[in-house]
Amino acid sequence: MKSVLVTGGAGYIGSHTVKELLRKGWPVVVFDNLSSGRREFAAGAELVVGDLRDRAVLQNVLSGRPFAAVLHFASLIQVVESYADPRKYYEHNLTTSLNLLGAALDAGVRAFIFSSTAAVYGVPETVPILEEHPLRPFNPYGQTKAVVEAMLRDYDRAYGLRYVSLRYFNASGADPDGALGECHDPETHLIPNALLAALGRRPALDVFGTDFPTPDGTAVRDYIHVSDLAAAHVLALEYLLAGGASQAVNLGTSRGYSVREVLARAEAVTGRAVPSVDRPRREGDVPILLASSAKAEKILGWTRRFSDLDTILATAWAWHRKRL
Repeated sequence: MKSVLVTGGAGYIGSHTVKELLRKGWPVVVFDNLSSGRREFAAGAELVVGDLRDRAVLQNVLSGRPFAAVLHFASLIQVVESYADPRKYYEHNLTTSLNLLGAALDAGVRAFIFSSTAAVYGVPETVPILEEHPLRPFNPYGQTKAVVEAMLRDYDRAYGLRYVSLRYFNASGADPDGALGECHDPETHLIPNALLAALGRRPALDVFGTDFPTPDGTAVRDYIHVSDLAAAHVLALEYLLAGGASQAVNLGTSRGYSVREVLARAEAVTGRAVPSVDRPRREGDVPILLASSAKAEKILGWTRRFSDLDTILATAWAWHRKRL
């Protein structure tokens, strides 16, 4: 059985996907520089510590054995940082993707799954957002993902590299078994920061923006459990290897929660207060992001097991309490 190469497989979403791939019997090689990933998160897979900017190391890995597919998670992901330092994002996210695509082609790999984002849409014209919605990224991070998606379309047309671009909405939660979870440094996501505030590990949660055109003035997002995202990646792999055509596919729930609604549910699930402080909007934030998941359900046969908000919060709460 051919192996699967997972870049960024020691990170948050990548590690959950590696666990699901291993559960399904796939031999997995994780390629990660461990700048934000954790070595123990790649347990059960072969780990190659390397940087995607190093073409020689990457080509050596891909040419060393036959690979059925590449799953590409590795990238810089902080929206605010991308505004402050766009050069860093363009140089890193585009260079690493170009190197990986070239090495994959040279090694004869013709199935590629890309970790994309709802940020490619920018400010939505309609919600829930369909995949056919125009791509108008509102920040440099989203722009880099949109550029890689354009590269994939061209590589499919010219070289027959079939792909699925999975456009995540808000990845959240933790492995229900407790082995994996979210531990970014710095942590920028709402749910872990709310739980860290409940644990007293940060003084208060910053609520960025209270004047959005939403019912309570705070931003509305579509939260999807990381284990459900992982399952979608394995389904996308099976879809491509069965001869499926290249696609861009949303991963979300079509159900949105405002920041204040998330805080209220976090207090209910944890039984603790979540102190918060209102702050101005951050540059690059949009009011509402909700996914249509109909395409993922139809084409991939995807269903969600863990993505109700209380389960997301409960699994994340168990993970963060475990790490005290």
